[in-house]
Amino acid sequence: MTVLTIASLTLQEASRRKVLRSLAVLTVLLLGLSAWGFTRIDATFGGLTSGESRLAAATVLNLVMFGLSLISALGTAFLAGPTLAGEIESGIALAMMTRPVRRSAVLVGKWLGLVAFGSGFVAVAGLAQLLIVRTTVGYWPPQPFLGLALLAAQTAALLTLGLLLSTVISPMASGIVSVGLFGATWIAGVVGAVGEVLGNASLAQVGTVSKMLLPTDGLWRGAMHAFQDPTLLSQFSEAFEGHPFLSQTGLTPTYVAWAAIWTAVVLALSALAFQRRDL
Repeated sequence: MTVLTIASLTLQEASRRKVLRSLAVLTVLLLGLSAWGFTRIDATFGGLTSGESRLAAATVLNLVMFGLSLISALGTAFLAGPTLAGEIESGIALAMMTRPVRRSAVLVGKWLGLVAFGSGFVAVAGLAQLLIVRTTVGYWPPQPFLGLALLAAQTAALLTLGLLLSTVISPMASGIVSVGLFGATWIAGVVGAVGEVLGNASLAQVGTVSKMLLPTDGLWRGAMHAFQDPTLLSQFSEAFEGHPFLSQTGLTPTYVAWAAIWTAVVLALSALAFQRRDL
């Protein structure tokens, strides 16, 4: 019961922070720009009657979804930092720990609250974007809910890393490092994809290793594949090679399991670090 109570309080606290208003403004701007962009696609192609138009729709959709995932990453990273480090510095955590409440319960409760916040943002913003695409160009991805679930998992993985960092460094620093690692992993994934196209094993290995160390890019590429029309794979296979916003293959169950294990291990490390930290 304590965990759920803390999760509820964390969710309420996150909804009152100024970062939520910033996220809302950025999301509305992005959705508005995407709506205008998709109307231009419809004006150019006259509806999704050709493979080129579907390719354009899938590419722009993935580009916008990456923007939404970036906004989610920024929001959750800078929310995760103050959740622990900010309360430790202000003394709130010390007052809370005088009660018979385990530190692990506090950490898991805050994590659940942040995951609910991030997942809710992905669901609302993602569905709004999919409806915009459906309305403007008539395109509907083959696995929209799988794609949104993978984006939510990406958000959960990044905020878990942010929680771990917030137990050892300042709130601002933990947010900056989390977002920096998110961007670096995405760039490494692009480098790895280019390496595969060029047949360069060393470059390809960069992407593979980065996806294992931080699964955000791997989950993102699985989401991209879920948002794509499967017929594009056969019609425009060459266009997919090395493309940063198109993915040739989906995720294997093994990798999804690894992402879940990675998140659980990092959360356990966060609980251990929080348990040993002086308040």
